[in-house]
Amino acid sequence: MKLYHMQAVALKTLLLSYVDDGTVMAQSKSLDENRETLKDAYAVLLHLFVAIGLVLEHSKTEYFIFDRSHSDYSPPIDLGFAPYTGENLLKPNLYWRYLGFYFDRKLLFHEHVRYYSTKALSSVKAMKMLGSSTQGLPPKEKRLLYRSCVLPIATYGYRLWYYEGARCKKALSLLKTMQRKAGLWITGAFSTSPTGGIESLAGLIPIHLHLQKMAGRANFRAATLSDTHPLKSILSQDHHKGAQPHPCAISQMSEAFKRKVKGTVMEIDRYLPKLTESFEPVASEAWPGAQLMDRFPDQVIFVLEIDNSINQ
Repeated sequence: MKLYHMQAVALKTLLLSYVDDGTVMAQSKSLDENRETLKDAYAVLLHLFVAIGLVLEHSKTEYFIFDRSHSDYSPPIDLGFAPYTGENLLKPNLYWRYLGFYFDRKLLFHEHVRYYSTKALSSVKAMKMLGSSTQGLPPKEKRLLYRSCVLPIATYGYRLWYYEGARCKKALSLLKTMQRKAGLWITGAFSTSPTGGIESLAGLIPIHLHLQKMAGRANFRAATLSDTHPLKSILSQDHHKGAQPHPCAISQMSEAFKRKVKGTVMEIDRYLPKLTESFEPVASEAWPGAQLMDRFPDQVIFVLEIDNSINQ
């Protein structure tokens, strides 16, 4: 990686490596310029791999574009190897999967929500096999399974696309459809029953309110992070603590630019001053030997006997 940055310093690209996988990132205002930059960067990587006796598998190379324009133009990259083969021509993918997250070109995350809502719905349908063949699971157990096993799958990575000012109407409609079918499974109601009534009988909070609740908790949970956590380095100056400010931190933005930027980090930075309680990542009360049972073992009594008279 050091040799690459020395030889490709004029390209102004960023090389990220994860054991046996790597990513070259380039940013420009023109797709054609970006394409030529990536082509030159790939040629530098190929030269370095051949020089140290390694093989760069062209068939596994992927090409992805983040584009804010409304154009669907997707220019391929001709790597220019001789002799020419089909591997030389790289066409941009529609979606990019990274750490379980699905990125699309406009960062709308429709594919991400569609994938995980479908996966959650498949889990709901598979749960119909649980229980005996005559009676099945009671509604209370069905609701518990949905809340503990299905809902975390459906809301995986929701902070990527759910924040104040985000356009997530389509994503919420997919999740509402998933929860409606889960409510029908829990209550056993007719398919024509209204969604609000099904959710009320099943004891399920509407999905948009559930996401709003989790987002509010996630904003305040940032206060429990250590002072040197990487997230602290991209917040405003009041929340840096012991972390070194990042060049792209909120503290480096102008007030006019802050008003234009929307995202989860901006929401966290805006809501942290509203937190009145103080949190410590390593509180003294949590040390071994300092907890309640450790300090007052003789003053805590557990009664495990069952009073049969109450049951009668």
